[in-house]
Amino acid sequence: MEIEQHIAALDRDGRLLAEAAERAGLAAAVPSCPSWQVADLLRHILYVHEWAATHVGKAVHQMLPGPSEAELLSGGPPDAVLLDAYRAGHGALTGTLHCADPALACATFLPAPSPLAFWARRQAHETAVHRVDAELAAPGGSVTPIGAELAADGIDELVMGFAPRDRLSTRLGTPRTLQLRAADTGDQWHLVIGPVGIEAHRGHDQAGTVVTGSSAGLYLVLWNRQDADTAGVTVSGEADVLRLWRDATQVRWA
Repeated sequence: MEIEQHIAALDRDGRLLAEAAERAGLAAAVPSCPSWQVADLLRHILYVHEWAATHVGKAVHQMLPGPSEAELLSGGPPDAVLLDAYRAGHGALTGTLHCADPALACATFLPAPSPLAFWARRQAHETAVHRVDAELAAPGGSVTPIGAELAADGIDELVMGFAPRDRLSTRLGTPRTLQLRAADTGDQWHLVIGPVGIEAHRGHDQAGTVVTGSSAGLYLVLWNRQDADTAGVTVSGEADVLRLWRDATQVRWA
């Protein structure tokens, strides 16, 4: 995906997130983020958007430290203006990315063609995932479909970017293999979950477990937002390998 496509996705999903949060109400529980209410979700995403906009807007060359998750959730604007503050912060981030110089040099933390490409992609998926959280918290819990191209791109970011950074809390004596197949886009990823973490590459390879579904379904499963049955994803082979992946790969604010 191109930078402008990521910015457009960020804009769309940020607006949908705000609409879902308004429908749900600040006190509603977020089922995909245990212990969170919608107010916590808004405080989290508001801070992340401001943090990202600072890196881009001020061309920061070292990653800025932030508060702990507990500090983040206890701070921010009061409830009465929280939703408006989120909308303003989301708009500011979108505008900052849209107006940024493509040759911008600033800090990043995952491989990308350029710093601007990194931040646009990362914030597009940060917002898409949390938009799903807000929709699951709203009455009815209906999730707006995720486009196939965006979903495949988000799987790639998670598998190729985040997964190799993680280390399993429980060390495995024998490596386990996992093949992901996006039936609608044709994209595939192969993962080895082993004693020292996760290795991943794009393409097909033999695997003990094969997970197949639409790119949107895989996206929701791999980001721990839906289970395989709800997402319409099939698992063949060693079913516990998908659980192991989901337990091992928890992307959190740190």
